[in-house]
Amino acid sequence: MGKHESLTKVIRMAFRVLSIDGGGMRGIYTAAYLEALERSFAERRELPQGLDVGKAFHLVVGTSTGAIIGCGLAKGVSPSEMVQLYRNHGPMIFPKRMPSALNWDLITQLRKRPKYLESGNDALKGSLTQVFGKMTMRQVWDERAIALAIPAVNMSTYRPWVFKTPHDPKSDHRDDKYTLIDICLASSAAPLFRSLAAIDQPGGDSCDIFTDGGLWANNPVVVALVEALRILGDRDEEIEIFSLGSCGKPEGEVIRRDQIHRGLLEWKFGGEAAKVAIASQEFAFDMMAKFLIPHLKKPVRIVRFPSEKIPGAMLQYLDLDETRPEGLEALIRHARQDAHMTNSAIQQGTDEGCMIESVFNDMPPREA
Repeated sequence: MGKHESLTKVIRMAFRVLSIDGGGMRGIYTAAYLEALERSFAERRELPQGLDVGKAFHLVVGTSTGAIIGCGLAKGVSPSEMVQLYRNHGPMIFPKRMPSALNWDLITQLRKRPKYLESGNDALKGSLTQVFGKMTMRQVWDERAIALAIPAVNMSTYRPWVFKTPHDPKSDHRDDKYTLIDICLASSAAPLFRSLAAIDQPGGDSCDIFTDGGLWANNPVVVALVEALRILGDRDEEIEIFSLGSCGKPEGEVIRRDQIHRGLLEWKFGGEAAKVAIASQEFAFDMMAKFLIPHLKKPVRIVRFPSEKIPGAMLQYLDLDETRPEGLEALIRHARQDAHMTNSAIQQGTDEGCMIESVFNDMPPREA
């Protein structure tokens, strides 16, 4: 049986997709949540070596910090290793938090911010190199038979770009030689928080400049749905999409009538407008996916997890560049609590709980 038959010949109950949101340092929450669930099921199944989470999915789609986690899982990196990446390297990736008010820090960063971004970019590239080495998109597909789709934005055209493994037989192999480091830098290049990503064109002497995929697909569930439909074509398999959040904070504000004439400071020189755009499209993509499902020719189920409410005490730790030790530990602790709630849903036999239980029960053990 060929290594790619998981996508082409093996008859399965469902075509499984993992979709992972962006969220900067909140990626440590996402990784810790998966780590807790993986450990629970590994113990239940008496597999001390742990589970290969990525191998449970035919397609992995991730944006920004979700791209880093998704590429890690596709390569075979454990969630616990991803937690350590954020914990050990986060303070260097975000060496200086964004100023939050009109104060001396803001004035200082008007001049020094580019240097902080350069330092953070070097730190991120170094940490990704430790995890991914020189693995390319082509190698992920050849060695693991897992499809990847990673959103970014090409700055030369301002158009969305989705980096893909060569899982599509009609692909022109545009992205085959890009390394996982390249695409993670491109997808996570959040304006103001990180440098733009200059990615060398494979085999060429020029580069393309990318910015964060979260600007158009921070919640990449629609990208996941479209790519799954493209892969399956006329095949009648059911699609199951596991849409994994990143502990995003509740958004919105109360605005008085006399506050509608907002200027540069109120919009934080455009930063606040980007925040509104990202939050609104996250919600919109969820709704679009749900509206589309009844009109599709094949059954699709989407489970959004975890789905617990965020306690007020966590709000102070949910910024994209949160790197304080107490903040990271709070995110990890909350992730484990949410994993306990997910296990409760599994024990209660809810529809979502049954889907999550099934996918974790089907995960192969990690290779020793």
